[in-house]
Formats: sequence, structure tokens, C-alpha cells
Amino acid sequence: MSAMRVSVCMATYNGERFLGPQIESILRELEPQDELVVVDDASKDGTVAALEAFDDPRIRVHARQENRGYVKTFEEALGRATGDILMLSDQDDVWVPGRRALFVAALEDSAVAASNLVLLGSDEPLPNPVTRRPWRLHAAWSRQGTRNALRIFAGMAPYYGCAMAIRRDVVDRILPFPDYLDESHDLWIALFGNAHRTMAHIETATIRRRIHDANASPSRPRGIGAVLRARVMLLRAWGSARRR
Repeated sequence: MSAMRVSVCMATYNGERFLGPQIESILRELEPQDELVVVDDASKDGTVAALEAFDDPRIRVHARQENRGYVKTFEEALGRATGDILMLSDQDDVWVPGRRALFVAALEDSAVAASNLVLLGSDEPLPNPVTRRPWRLHAAWSRQGTRNALRIFAGMAPYYGCAMAIRRDVVDRILPFPDYLDESHDLWIALFGNAHRTMAHIETATIRRRIHDANASPSRPRGIGAVLRARVMLLRAWGSARRR
């Protein structure tokens, strides 16, 4: 058993239909000292009851009465975590066996880590939502801070929160999320890791990502206006990350 304590930080909202397989895959990975911190964003279905039905002492559920959106929900989950390593998790994917060990190893000499993903059901690489071609993170890019930031601005770096983790000693620098950040908390974390050259890329796919009609992350190209607004937000985030 690893002496490292891991906190899995999950945001849920009306996720009852896909939650079971994800929780089961996470619990199989966790060790006795670990925790799964779930913040529910005022779900209207049976999400909270489904979580409580697992009756596992490692699961801590915090149900909000007011819906505040997924960025604030992940922020709260990270703030409530007590582990040495904080792993982000969506409510509807499935973990690949060995995920915990890969991130613990990657964070020995890095403060932020991100892995690749595959599609649930086919194990095909995740496609770029714009080009539709497979996109991947490469280990050789790990310390290419400025280049990785440029890849983010160009939409060519597949940083997904569900495939990311951070070390305890940078939590107070990553949180709180900038108040102008109404989406892309994962890219904020990636920009922080790259701004300080403390990012690790894990080439192994550690998540089987479920694509469905209620995904928070867009799976289709967005309009030019939305793209430009997102790029302005990312430029502000890059400056904020460098100052923290």
C-alpha cells in the first residue's frame, strides 16, 4: 500500500444514469487511506441517493442547495480535499486500472499532471473536436511551458480535467480560480503547471471518456465569437497563472 494519500475530487449534477460504473472504477483504484470528495451541484435527480447507496467510508458527499455551475463545484471539491494528491474526476467516465499509481509516480517531481484519454466503448484515442483527428499529450512536451501554452491557445493540447491531478503544495496557488473563469477550469490548471514548468504528461490513457448529450465539455466546434471570447479568457488566465 502506498503511503501517499489521494483525494479524488468529483463534481456531480444530474448524473444518476452514468454514475454507478464511474464510482465503481474509482473505488477499485483507491487505497484505504484515500477519499472520494463529491460536491453535488443541486441535482434534481437521484444522484445524491445513488452516491450514498455505496455506503463506503471513503466517499464524502457535500450536497449544495443552489446550482452554481461546474467550475465553482470543482473549486469547492478541491478546497474540501485533504489528500497529498488531488485527482479530478467527472461523474460519467470510467477509470482505467492503474490510474492512481501512474499519477502518484508522475507527481513525484511535478506539481501538475495530465494524461491521455480514450473513448469509452472503442478505446480509440479522443478526437480533436475541431479537426476530428486523434490528439494526444506527449511526455517530451512536459517541460515545454510556453510551447504548451501556445498549443492551448491554438486548441491543440488535450488537457481535460477528468485526466488531471495536482499536488497538495500548489493547491493554495491554483485556488481560488480566477473570478472571470466561467469555463475551462482544466485549462487554468494546465496553464498554471506550464507557466511554472512543473507539468508532467502521462502518455498512457487513464480515462475512458463517455460522450453523450449532456457533457459539460463541448464535443463539437463552436462559433467564431465563442472561440474568440475563450481565447481572450485564456490569455488573461496565462498572465494570472504566471503571477501566482
